[in-house]
Amino acid sequence: MGRYAVVVERADDGGYGAYAPDLPGCVAVGETEEETLALMREAIVFHLEGLREAGAEVPEPSTVSVAVIEAA
Repeated sequence: MGRYAVVVERADDGGYGAYAPDLPGCVAVGETEEETLALMREAIVFHLEGLREAGAEVPEPSTVSVAVIEAA
C-alpha cells in the first residue's frame, strides 16, 4: 500500500473530518484528531480493498509533500 495524503479539518461542532485527495469518496469523521486519523487509516484500507474486489484501478499516491503554513 502506498502512502496517501490525508487532509484533516476541524468541524464547526468541534469534531474532525478527514479525506484523502487521491481517493475520492474515502472519508472519516471523529471527535478528536487522533480518532479521526485512526478511522481514516481503516477507511483507506477498506476503500482500497473495495477497489481491488471491483476490479477497479487503485490510484497511485500523487502527493509528494505536506506542509502546514502559519499565517499572521
